Amino acid sequence: MLLRFAKRLPLRQVLTNKQPPIKLLIATKLMSTKTDAEWRVVLTPEQFRVLRQKGTEAAGTGEYNKFNKKGVYHCAGCDAPLYVSDTKFDSGCGWPAFFDSIPGALVRHEDSSHGMQRIEICCAKCGGHLGHVFKGERFPTPTDERHCVNSISLKFKE
Repeated sequence: MLLRFAKRLPLRQVLTNKQPPIKLLIATKLMSTKTDAEWRVVLTPEQFRVLRQKGTEAAGTGEYNKFNKKGVYHCAGCDAPLYVSDTKFDSGCGWPAFFDSIPGALVRHEDSSHGMQRIEICCAKCGGHLGHVFKGERFPTPTDERHCVNSISLKFKE
């Protein structure tokens, strides 16, 4: 119930921290009920580093960067559907790029790590780190967004 409430918060409200911190903390805690030890059992070491520790795979090395089959991309941690292949495009950035996600599949967070301001995207079901969203790059897509996603965070199903 609290997670449903958290998903309805306007992104502006979450990013500007106008929502009382306790509600955000509770919503985050509900996303993942597994401990790090439990995640280490079901994920490879590299998946754990990216999904649970907010890591990034090296550019151009991911399985889905130049991948073009029709289907659905799921979270590698919890199998939640995240993206349909029709929203994938070649951005040339070295990671799979999507212009939109499946509604309700992602949670966005402000990320000021590494000396820059970005929007982090995580799986709404398990909280796994997927990558970042970049806006205003003028790609010829309907949303003018680029979801730059780590391949290792994804599982593809035809």
